[in-house]
Amino acid sequence: MLILGIESATSQVGVAVGGHEGVLASAHSARDRRHAENLTPQIRFVCEQARVELSEIGCVAVDIGPGLFTGLRVGIASAMAVAHGLGVPMIGVSSLDLGAFAVEHSRRLIVPCYDARRGEVFAAQYRSVPGGVQRVSEPTVATPDELAAELMAMSEDILMVGDGSERYRDVFGAISHIEFAGTSLQYPSARSLVELSHPKALREEFVAPNEIVPMYLRLPDAEINWKTRASA
Repeated sequence: MLILGIESATSQVGVAVGGHEGVLASAHSARDRRHAENLTPQIRFVCEQARVELSEIGCVAVDIGPGLFTGLRVGIASAMAVAHGLGVPMIGVSSLDLGAFAVEHSRRLIVPCYDARRGEVFAAQYRSVPGGVQRVSEPTVATPDELAAELMAMSEDILMVGDGSERYRDVFGAISHIEFAGTSLQYPSARSLVELSHPKALREEFVAPNEIVPMYLRLPDAEINWKTRASA
């Protein structure tokens, strides 16, 4: 089964195609706030590079967040539209799962950390297990100082990955038992999305397009601003 993966939870947009042979083609771009403009050309480009027709896709995988509201909305809506048009099922994967999967062989506690804007980050904790990673804490949104205080209280070595850890490196870098995966892994990857979705597809862990639920963790900025204005 060929899987089309669409990832847009951060300022980067990624698309990949793959299946039992692995990832056949992928493309990523980081033009902030240009998700809607980039997705359709990237889907077309990736299919051309993989030498497959869109009609050959048997499943659409999408990053369900947490992430930036606009990017998630555009990516999930596009993925749902493609899946509905092709009449194929979907698989949803968390952006935090994708971040942890990128460093799945680490023996450290893995903490993907993505910039949530407004001085906050999205984060969760993972451990490497045979065949991948396992989440050991609930996804959360917190200030960098709040997350740093939680991680400082831990005695074990920690590996942080994601643009949130890079943006607030001065906060997290003050903790001696924290290392950073680096800027090359600061965004979730569409390649990882396809790789993580393939075993799920083999187990037929599908959902219908209308059953995909984004993981926002907080209200969108516009709704927060409206509530603030109304209360004032």
